[in-house]
Amino acid sequence: MALNVRRVVTGHNLAGQAVVLSDGTPPQCGEDPDVGVGIAELWVTDVFPVSNEGSEEAVPDPLPIAPGERGTVFRIVEFPPEQGELPNTEAVQAYLREHGTVTPETARHPGMHKTRTVDYAIVLSGMVDLLLDQQEVTLRAGDTVVQRGTFHAWANRYAEPCRVAFVLVAAESAA
Repeated sequence: MALNVRRVVTGHNLAGQAVVLSDGTPPQCGEDPDVGVGIAELWVTDVFPVSNEGSEEAVPDPLPIAPGERGTVFRIVEFPPEQGELPNTEAVQAYLREHGTVTPETARHPGMHKTRTVDYAIVLSGMVDLLLDQQEVTLRAGDTVVQRGTFHAWANRYAEPCRVAFVLVAAESAA
């Protein structure tokens, strides 16, 4: 899966004028072979309020799924169609735990997880099902989700890839 995303980052020059600091593909953009989705990591912050000083790249490598306790993550994920048998649940759940998420004792989908975040999601293209503990909802391009620290998974049961933009903001744990 070739995920091609253009990212424009602005900042200030030495005279304090607004300028483009970078324009192109972000450093971490492509397929994550461990989970089989396309990911473009666009920006990360680790404190709040955020500083707009400097011109350093703000996407560490490796990047956990969720931000630190006062941070944010901005990314685009492209979910390919689920074809045939789903990936090994134990392997995907181990990957998710290694990358900072909590997984349920019994997962109804290999990607089931939760983070200590509030996630803002916008479906950019395609369709995807948002799976919760016992409910699910089908989302289409233009639909939005405010995902508030619940166990969830994204299942693309459709013929075309689905691209979703996410902003994750650190939050306190719910139940």
